[in-house]
Amino acid sequence: MLPRQVAVTAAGIVSPLGRGLAQTTRSLLAGRDCVSPVTRFEVAKCKSTTAGQVPDSFLDPALERKGKRLHRASRMMMAAVNELREQDPGFVPRFLVIGSTSGGMSFGEAFFRSLPPGDGPRSPSWPPWPPFRAPRSRGAWLANYPPQKPVLDAQEAAGYSAPCQIIANACASGSNAIGHAFSLVQSGVYDRVLCGGYDAISELVFVGFDSLQASTAEKCRPFDKDRTGLVLGEGAALLALESLESASRRGAPILARITGYGIFTDNHHLTQPHPSGNGPYMAMSRALASARRNPSEIDYINAHGTATVFNDATEALAISRLFERGVPVSSTKAMMGHSLGAAGAVEAVFCILALRNRFLPPNIHFRAPEPGWNMEIIANEAREGDIRCVLSNSFGFGGTNASIVLESA
Repeated sequence: MLPRQVAVTAAGIVSPLGRGLAQTTRSLLAGRDCVSPVTRFEVAKCKSTTAGQVPDSFLDPALERKGKRLHRASRMMMAAVNELREQDPGFVPRFLVIGSTSGGMSFGEAFFRSLPPGDGPRSPSWPPWPPFRAPRSRGAWLANYPPQKPVLDAQEAAGYSAPCQIIANACASGSNAIGHAFSLVQSGVYDRVLCGGYDAISELVFVGFDSLQASTAEKCRPFDKDRTGLVLGEGAALLALESLESASRRGAPILARITGYGIFTDNHHLTQPHPSGNGPYMAMSRALASARRNPSEIDYINAHGTATVFNDATEALAISRLFERGVPVSSTKAMMGHSLGAAGAVEAVFCILALRNRFLPPNIHFRAPEPGWNMEIIANEAREGDIRCVLSNSFGFGGTNASIVLESA
């Protein structure tokens, strides 16, 4: 049997750039800088003091009363799924695949904060109770933090009831979730799969990146020769994946198609990518092979582009090697920060918007290229473009690399 074609019938998104496809499109076209001073926790002792934060106004006012008892990640996922349902009410998933990185870290942070004062790893009485068996008051509080909880809350909000798989594979998690869902639909295991990713900023993760000296006190400048590091972000994005045959049969809208997926793990270092760029190169090559596309057929690359010295260098080397004739490239993280496990899903939605509205999203804060890189950076302003086939990259700690090919409907 030939592999099934996989359609995206709806997408929901909430990020610092906006809630929903229309508001997000306007922000991308305007090249809005949505990075702002962190207000949710104390950052005075950190080198970096800014992040891309989702305003409370982007979350459902109707959920505000209940939302006070829910983690922000749940509220973002509920907002995203409501956006998706408005576009395609007839989509009912048979399976869910969701990527997240900070979901588990937020749970760990919450558990640590629930410990009584004075108790800690050095105390003979630590831990005061077995994990997941905390006293009732603390147990109820902790129950909002496991990584599957936002997914369950989103299902409840949408009226869905389907098995779910959580993928936590560093910053490639969101793209891994979409790629795995794509494989499930393409192979005929399921007709309809809901996929995506989420992450909410937490103090543990923010301070951790600052301690690694990966964060910047300046503007985030992906692929700039004077780049100094990343800024963190947050968000949630969901995609409704369905076989093209099934979607056509029920008259569903088709936003775009997913045609290829590639992964590769280089196992080079816990946090640093292999300097050769072999990991990104292999992931992109495999995605192109999966889509049966040549490098010359890619019209735009939404790069991982975190603006750290090592990440941008390895990704640029891989792109320059694979796309010998050059290709338009931008990193949208300069506008909203790096949303970790949500990044791949958020940026896949950006790619769909670029395909549908025929434009190339900008790489803002760009000043000067690094010599020797064969890339056409879409510097500072969005550009019109007749794009039909795009590549979205997500790379993470531990040498995880994932790439997705998306094409126009």
